[in-house]
Amino acid sequence: MHVVGHQARTSNALERNPATARLPRLWDQAAATLTAHGPGRLCVVYFDYERDHEGQYTVLVGVEVPEPVQPAPGMTLVTVPASDCLVYCARGPIPEALMAAWRHVWAAFPAGSPGRAYTFDVEIHGPGGADLYVAVTPTIGQP
Repeated sequence: MHVVGHQARTSNALERNPATARLPRLWDQAAATLTAHGPGRLCVVYFDYERDHEGQYTVLVGVEVPEPVQPAPGMTLVTVPASDCLVYCARGPIPEALMAAWRHVWAAFPAGSPGRAYTFDVEIHGPGGADLYVAVTPTIGQP
């Protein structure tokens, strides 16, 4: 999939502190400028992980586009490769439901544990909530 939007480098530690959180600003930028690329699905892409969910990563808030495009100034295009994923559903009021879903992911894959790929993770947002596609290693779940 291809997603165009605004990105920032952050970490979960930075996001827990309102003074250093970067995601709220990305959402504000997205709301103001994403219509330039059409009515695609609203997506959040997590990539370029330093190590695991306790390290830094890059996050992009944007819209899915059907093919690679030249992004508007100040925006970035990310191509998410096909991969093995587990899907977690976040239903209910956002951001609370979304944070609960991510807590399930972190509990399933504690820092340093095998199984989670830390390549590209994607949230796809819709009217009822969001689906989290968490990249896993191809051998997860095999004996």
